[in-house]
Amino acid sequence: MNLYLVQHAKARPKEEDPSRPLSDRGRSELLKVMSFLDTSRKINVETIFHSGKERAEQTATLLAAAIQPTIGVEKSEGLSPMDDPAIWAEKLKSINSEVMLVGHLPHMGRLASLLLCGDAELQPVHIHNAGIICLRRNPDNHWAVDWIIIPELLCGQQENA
Repeated sequence: MNLYLVQHAKARPKEEDPSRPLSDRGRSELLKVMSFLDTSRKINVETIFHSGKERAEQTATLLAAAIQPTIGVEKSEGLSPMDDPAIWAEKLKSINSEVMLVGHLPHMGRLASLLLCGDAELQPVHIHNAGIICLRRNPDNHWAVDWIIIPELLCGQQENA
């Protein structure tokens, strides 16, 4: 089973818009990641779950347009920035289909750390806005990093927008 962890794409500053929708740069970077994945590897997921915050929902909706999950996009508890990563670590024990989780820092990094190391605080991978980390659950129920794609690899260095 593959699990795809995604930090939402870059959002507008809170001072500009308190709901923090995606910025133009965030959308652009996410579209480049999606385009790359479309030509390099097929992601087949049943469901894309998101936190319900506008930036995560927008990211999940854009991803769904490209990935076309068989069930669709759903809001889920346990994906907000300060949520306990053990919530989703436990849920994943009973999920055998490919899923994508779209959330926030520090939660996504803590979840990856918990799955990979058994400790949410070790942070073995760095999470990037609009980046995708593919974790594979091995037959022995241990998780391993299969691949990571980050916008900086595709977009080059850009100034903040």
